[in-house]
Formats: sequence, C-alpha cells, structure tokens
Amino acid sequence: MAGKSTWAALPKDLQGHAFPGDALKKAWPKLHAGDQEPYPDKKRAAALIEAAGKHAPKGLDAEALATALQDAWRAFHEGDFKTAYDAGVALGPVGASVAVKAIGIHATHLVDDDAEKLKRFEQAAKLAEAAVKALPGEANSHFRHAFALGRYSQCISIVKALKAGIAGKVRASLETALELAPNHAEAHTAMALYHGEIIGKVGSMIGGVTYGAKASEATTHMSTALRLTPQAPIANIEHGNLLLLLHGDKREAEAARAYEVAGALKPLDAMDALDAAFAREQLE
Repeated sequence: MAGKSTWAALPKDLQGHAFPGDALKKAWPKLHAGDQEPYPDKKRAAALIEAAGKHAPKGLDAEALATALQDAWRAFHEGDFKTAYDAGVALGPVGASVAVKAIGIHATHLVDDDAEKLKRFEQAAKLAEAAVKALPGEANSHFRHAFALGRYSQCISIVKALKAGIAGKVRASLETALELAPNHAEAHTAMALYHGEIIGKVGSMIGGVTYGAKASEATTHMSTALRLTPQAPIANIEHGNLLLLLHGDKREAEAARAYEVAGALKPLDAMDALDAAFAREQLE
C-alpha cells in the first residue's frame, strides 16, 4: 500500500477547485459524465449496503455511508488524493471506486518513480478485484479493474502485458462495464486504446487474429467517448494518442490538435487540471 509520506501534493497552480456542501451534488453530473458514477446520496448508499452484504462497511448506516462517500469524492475532486484514497479504502469494496480512481490518477500524474508507480497500480488492481467480487453489478467495479490493469500494463510494456494475459482481462472488464453502462465514456476511451495499443505494438494482422484488435473498433469507441464527453481533457488526449498508435507520423498534426484542445479546456476538477496540464506539456 502507498506509504504515508510518498504522496506528492497537487501542484499549486492546479489547485483551487472546491466543492463545499451542496456544490458537490450540483457539479456531480458534469464531474462524472465520463465514468457514470452515481451520486452517493442516502438512497444510493442504502443500495450499496444491500448489494455488498457481508462486504459492506461495518457500523455505518446509509446516511453515514453517504456522508463518508461524499467526503471521499469531494477530496478527490479537490485534489487531495491521499485523503480520498484512505477514505475509500476504509470503506472496503464500497469505497473502491473512489480509492482506485484516487491512487490511479495520482500515480499517473504525480509519481515519477517507475517501481512506485507499478506498486500503486498493483494495489489499485487488488482493490478493484475485491469490488468486482463484492459488487459485480456496479459498472465501475469492472471499469476500475480495467483502468488499474491497463495502467499497470503500460508500465511493464504492452508486449509483456499481452504475454502475461493481462490484456484479455482488461478487455473482459471493459466489456462488462459497457454492458452495465453503455454511456460510460471512460470505458469507451479505454476500449479504443486497448485496440490501438495492441495494433501499435504487434500490427493490425497479428493484433486482429490473435487478440481481436481492430482499428475500426478503436475509432468507433473513441468517437463515442468524444461525443459523450467532448469537454473532457482525457478523451481528447487519448484521441491524440490513438491517432499516433494507428497512423504514426501521418496523423501527427491531427494528434497535436487533439492535445491543443485538451490543454485549452477549462478543467472541472483536479483530475481535469492534471490532464490538461499534461496535454500542454506534450506540445512543448
């Protein structure tokens, strides 16, 4: 598990997003347009307690759980990823969605050490696996699992991930997430990259025959993600990445334009701010 002293703070120039009180609920539809996470009110918390059964957090009624989840997500959106992660972990599988997203986004953008980054994605995958077992009807149980394994795969190289069979697990989790939430833009983005990264590494013929990777499917999933969340920096960044994976230098100018769009978007929260800053860095 990530150590107490190793969580780099959100850069000061990216801070300033705040969601006190009812502001979180008001902003929620836009904040979660990408991952379709339901707002954790009392009714939602009660449903999670019932669905999780013996895996539900002990000693918390629906109202207390709702407050705890709201506080965890508030910390995430404001950029206090350590607090969000710890709060999510404390809630067990019911808090895995926020915990995995918090540690995953922090590791992606704010952890430089490769070994530490790998360790964090491994931890995220374990949390997500527990959520899949406890809450299999939740789209984000499966999506967070795919997200963690996907980031882990990128750390060890896509080729190694293919040999280890991780890619198949990523695809299966994404397919389940999309069955449960067809408008899950982040899952569409991830599925586009699944196809694109395989083709980019092993070619369209081997990628298609061996792993079922198709450029046409990558393009379709990415188009869906952009239609659902045109204002999300990450969707535009990954659009640029996909163009390079599928077409290389031939679409470099178009990829650069996608990064420009991402970098110019007004961030809704700390995650958006990190993504937009990353996009701008790619153009320097």
